[in-house]
Amino acid sequence: MTVTEQTLALFGGIVVVLIVASLIGFLLQRRYAAEGPNAVIDNLNTRIKAWWVMVCVISFAFAFGKAGLIALFAFASFTALREFITLLPTRRGDHYALGAAFFIVLPLQYYLVWIEWYGLYSILIPVYAFLLLPIVAALRGDTTNFMRRVAEVQWALMICVFCISHVPALLTLPIPDYEGRQVLLIAFLVLVVQSSDVLQYVWGKLLGSRKIAPLLSPSKTVEGFVCGVASASLIGAALWWVTPFEPWQAGIMALIINLMGFLGGLVMSAIKRDRGVKDWGHMIEGHGGMLDRLDSVIFAAPIFFHITRYWWTI
Repeated sequence: MTVTEQTLALFGGIVVVLIVASLIGFLLQRRYAAEGPNAVIDNLNTRIKAWWVMVCVISFAFAFGKAGLIALFAFASFTALREFITLLPTRRGDHYALGAAFFIVLPLQYYLVWIEWYGLYSILIPVYAFLLLPIVAALRGDTTNFMRRVAEVQWALMICVFCISHVPALLTLPIPDYEGRQVLLIAFLVLVVQSSDVLQYVWGKLLGSRKIAPLLSPSKTVEGFVCGVASASLIGAALWWVTPFEPWQAGIMALIINLMGFLGGLVMSAIKRDRGVKDWGHMIEGHGGMLDRLDSVIFAAPIFFHITRYWWTI
């Protein structure tokens, strides 16, 4: 199969799944929620509708290839960074550093991904931005909570720009006998990790009883975590045909990124609890903000990128 045929087959399968999910949601609504609102069913249907929108947006980006995907994730980074910074107690002395983060570091990071300069995009934020932003902030002369303010902005850049940029950076990997198909690695990563989130939610509602991290994410259960990660890892193994991996390798890679996605979700939940909010934003109905939707991908993407680069590239 050509890359176009594989992409169409993959997205065709996703559309079929969404159609089935929409039908199930409709039937559940008719049967159990006809006489009044049902929080679980309403939430499920809202999530399904949001998934339709997100799949359409991602499909549109895929249609434009490398340029579309880099533009999509650059926009995701900008939106996520805005959500993150909005929850921080910034001061006037941070304005120049924040301006540099939004309008210099972020576009430069994605430009380096575009020109495939791995040697620089891999260290731009953790080295150069890490050193530059405190200098810019210090020159403003505002020392109140200086260390905390600088660390929060650096964390925001790492989470919202550096980590997310590793998704389109998959396009730059020179994998033998896989030339021109790297776009399918992005589909594999996003589909597997997001499937894990959905399946953890579904299994948790069906079987969940024991809370796995009640102080961080009260809705997550041991049963939901185990069954969701296992189910999504099997999905990853079944999708080996869109990757350069063997079926067992695809299953292991899926397990790794699903575990990282789960742990990343807990970290991002801890930040929200610290800030006293339930969601990062309200951009996506039923899913909160951009960071609420990408929290698991954020932690999975760099690991997936570097394992693939180390073991499968020239």
